Amino acid sequence: MAALITPEALAARLGDPALRIFDATVLLDRPPEGGPYVARPQRERYAAEHVPGAGFADLLEDFADPSAPFPFALPDAERFAAVAGAHGIGPGASVVTYSQTSVMWATRLWWLLRYFGFDDVTVLDGGLTAWKAAGLPTSSDPVTYAPATFEPRERPELLATRADVEAIVGGEPACLVNTLDPRVFRGEGPSSYSRPGRIPGSVNVPTSGLVDAETQRFADGPAAFPPGPLVFYCGGGISATVGVFAAALAGRDDARLYDGSLTEWTADPSLPVEVG
Repeated sequence: MAALITPEALAARLGDPALRIFDATVLLDRPPEGGPYVARPQRERYAAEHVPGAGFADLLEDFADPSAPFPFALPDAERFAAVAGAHGIGPGASVVTYSQTSVMWATRLWWLLRYFGFDDVTVLDGGLTAWKAAGLPTSSDPVTYAPATFEPRERPELLATRADVEAIVGGEPACLVNTLDPRVFRGEGPSSYSRPGRIPGSVNVPTSGLVDAETQRFADGPAAFPPGPLVFYCGGGISATVGVFAAALAGRDDARLYDGSLTEWTADPSLPVEVG
């Protein structure tokens, strides 16, 4: 299940040979007039400063399927195992992931590892911002870990496919949870996707209600989610992992991620969207 680690608790663990810390920071450049965003993994930002002992995890090029039609798509098990192993993740490893910007990049790596069967992964609450606010030092020394053997064990129960979502729209019992900003949920303003709006029947639980925008720390107390099976989605399967993580913090083990999200859904004009 989900786990948060405080900066102080992580600082106390530095030097543990099993520890694998990853900065997963990405920035999204969104055209003000709408249209597809440009994703930029922040290797330069990592190189300037990071948690001591942290490596860098490139969620766009490495921990994704580069041949997919959409960015950040879930890779197959063979590719993920090769990349995770090359990053030193294997038996006995303990992973902590964080971001220098939105926590969604950290929860995305958390979800990916769990999907492929790796459970010893935690998220640094507040990321590098909280680390520095606690008065802890940063480093600019590049870090890589010795390769390991990652044995993937896929958990399809954590994933919702397009066909699954179509079935839910058609009446199969489950709750579709959209984690985007309320204006985007309503289909207002410029859109980064093929068509504005949401998947019919969705409810809106924006990440802004789950995580403090300034500190990127999770809200105190468990978040409230609708009863019944949950399927989280967003624009491209990233911010929705914040919802999945928050649901796990609340003790929910019935949350799935629709990885294709609106990028996939709105690209097919035969699939319905709602606005308003």
